[in-house]
Amino acid sequence: MIISKNKKAYFDYEILENFEAWIELKWYEVKAIRAWNINLKWAYVSFLSNEAVVKWMHIWFLKNIAAQKLLEPTRDRKIFLHRKIINYLSWKIKESWLTVIPLEIYTSWNLIKLKVWLVKWRKKYDKKQLLKERTIDKEAKIMMKKVY
Repeated sequence: MIISKNKKAYFDYEILENFEAWIELKWYEVKAIRAWNINLKWAYVSFLSNEAVVKWMHIWFLKNIAAQKLLEPTRDRKIFLHRKIINYLSWKIKESWLTVIPLEIYTSWNLIKLKVWLVKWRKKYDKKQLLKERTIDKEAKIMMKKVY
């Protein structure tokens, strides 16, 4: 079941490859995620000494947690990928203008997993072209409904 999606990223980035990763969370973060208190809008993946870390993934904590002021909603969270995939992704980032971002967070068999995508930034004229294609498709669907 999908908990959260980064919808803006589908428009801003061209998706190249996807990978599935587990994420290391604390108990209060798991409770907050299951209560849909998460935002992936500014999140990205960084690679530090053969480890993958998600940065700027914002989790709002529940109100009933004591010492809430001590908790960091945007702390770095470790994700678990195979060593070969980590090496491949870090090499791809260094050799070309690519980025790794989390696009979806979902539950599977009581586990919280993250879909990590290798993406390329879309230029402004590509975004305009995409909007133009979408409007043409919408108008075509409307015309088809009127005909039938």
